[in-house]
Amino acid sequence: MGGLPDLQTGIHADLDDDRKAEVLIEALPWLEEFSGQRIVVKYGGNAMVDEHLKRCFAQDMVFLRQVGMHPVVVHGGGPQITRMLDALGIESVFRGGLRVTTPETMEVVRMVLTGQVSRDLVGLINTHGPLAVGLSGEDASLFSASRCRPLVDGKPVDVGLVGEVVGVDASAVEDLIEAGRIPVVSSVAPDENDPTQVLNVNADAAAGALASALGARKLVILTNVEGLYREWPKKESLVSSIGTDYLEEVMDRMQAGMRPKLEACVQAVRGGVEEAHIIDGRRPHSILNEIFTKNGIGTMVVPGDGIRMRGTHDHRGE
Repeated sequence: MGGLPDLQTGIHADLDDDRKAEVLIEALPWLEEFSGQRIVVKYGGNAMVDEHLKRCFAQDMVFLRQVGMHPVVVHGGGPQITRMLDALGIESVFRGGLRVTTPETMEVVRMVLTGQVSRDLVGLINTHGPLAVGLSGEDASLFSASRCRPLVDGKPVDVGLVGEVVGVDASAVEDLIEAGRIPVVSSVAPDENDPTQVLNVNADAAAGALASALGARKLVILTNVEGLYREWPKKESLVSSIGTDYLEEVMDRMQAGMRPKLEACVQAVRGGVEEAHIIDGRRPHSILNEIFTKNGIGTMVVPGDGIRMRGTHDHRGE
């Protein structure tokens, strides 16, 4: 694999050498367990707009790659799309929590996701070596999608060129993994009924579908909260782990912004992914904290039933 890149950030400047050694030893079981495994990460929230967090995220992806794991990144870009639309004088309209995507808006979505967000992240990762390669859901027909009409007040509404992922051909991503690269995937997809038409798809759902298709060990979704709360906003109600059966029973009671993430986690686990996680992307190196520490952070979705609250049980159920 070659030497590790320079990932020094000063975050452990207050640790003496003995404590640094203890941190590395604590990570050893997870390094052994996850070596050679595929990890799909949905890049979003503050992690993709805060400059320091963006650099930390890129470092995390390089670290995973250099210790023998195979990270794959899937991203959206809602804030960046909104800024570009505002700059162009195009109004942002939402219905049922989805951006109404006119043909004019779709041109901007495609441009921002594949031409800005993807390129920025690829560039940050590649400051550590020629590792990242950007591609979109259009490339090699990675994703195919069908138009969706979400229900609002019980009635279907037209949101334009918005789709749901209905098919995944992961061969292009497989090729990049085999070549030792870090794929960075933009969440747009060709319409299954008209491949010349591109649709805007939810990045959480795209990440979940790709994780299943790749046989990933983990799906990790970054967001702007600490995880799933059983009784929002009570901090003591933060969920450590939750089974898919239980989660599907209570899904209708979840906040609208959290539902696509939870649905993606359920989809991934139902599709064979062992664990899916929702973690706080506002914390630098949150992915490393989740993967390489005993207690982890955030909320883990696993097969089966039941629920555990954080602080009462170890995150990994030991």
